[in-house]
Amino acid sequence: MLTIIATLYVKEGKMDEVVELLKEIVPKIRESEPGCIAYIPHLVKGKKNKNKIVFYEKYKDENAFKEHMANLPKNFEKLFPLLEGKIESITCSEIA
Repeated sequence: MLTIIATLYVKEGKMDEVVELLKEIVPKIRESEPGCIAYIPHLVKGKKNKNKIVFYEKYKDENAFKEHMANLPKNFEKLFPLLEGKIESITCSEIA
């Protein structure tokens, strides 16, 4: 299994639009990528984090993650213009 924590930074004033887009995009990703075990976006609490979204992602294996990354440009086509900078991510492995 492969776990990813990804952070997106939303342009000022665009959070509501991003949230609505994610409500459409996320279910489609979950349905179309069988190797994606979990794909859960989170709003981050706190005033200094008001423009931040963090994703918890879990994939069956490296190939499932590669499939997800190959699909990302199409899936996030409407979302990318609403983001600041690049998506940051860290790869994790479970302890137990």
